[in-house]
Amino acid sequence: MESAAPTPFPPAIVLAAGRGMRMRPLTDHTPKPLLVVRGQALMQWPMQALQKAGARQLVVNAAWLGEQVRDFCAQWQAQHPDVAVHLSDEGSDFGYALETAGGISRALPALGERFWVVAGDVFAPDFVFSPEAVAHFDASDALAHLWLVPNPAHHPTGDFGLGEGGRAINGGDVRFTYSTIGLYRRELFAEPWTSVAPGNPQGTAEPLGPLLRRAMDAGRITAELYTGAWTDVGTPERLAELNASHT
Repeated sequence: MESAAPTPFPPAIVLAAGRGMRMRPLTDHTPKPLLVVRGQALMQWPMQALQKAGARQLVVNAAWLGEQVRDFCAQWQAQHPDVAVHLSDEGSDFGYALETAGGISRALPALGERFWVVAGDVFAPDFVFSPEAVAHFDASDALAHLWLVPNPAHHPTGDFGLGEGGRAINGGDVRFTYSTIGLYRRELFAEPWTSVAPGNPQGTAEPLGPLLRRAMDAGRITAELYTGAWTDVGTPERLAELNASHT
């Protein structure tokens, strides 16, 4: 009996559209995902990890200083011809960023039925985008599977709890911080979870948190705790600490 062929590795969206106000003045002239961490652009770390894992299609959304993100993606793809990089340019299309859920909805036509989501401004150099995680997600009924991290000092109250059977929950006595890394199904970005039309033709700006919480209340979001190196590079001080710790 022949074994089943492995399912294709999902595409991914790397979120790179935000203004990065807390990183000013660094982000006045450079998009936050293009700030250099340990010798390369911050967003290059997850892009390389995804390519190594088997991703052959990446979507990058852009708005603030989007032409710089576009140029970086073109250069990166020229160096990695085995990966197709699609730019979802919210700045050119609408003149503003669509927030996380709005940006993902806009990119759905290039993402397929399930896909990775990772923020381009989070440093998680050891995270593995594993085929095993994809297979486990495919076999579940979850609309999204999130990786949570221990709460950093700047976010002590966390975001979500972990319930029975690996279900993510609102509240709980112990809450963890969403790492911004997750596996998602296209189904989550449609009714009844959101009123934004797939492809977001109207350019609706919508945050991701409320959408996730609605699906959590229905028991459709799973999660696990990730304890590897992870930094939300949200201030110039955190960026400096990361680079200083590597010298």
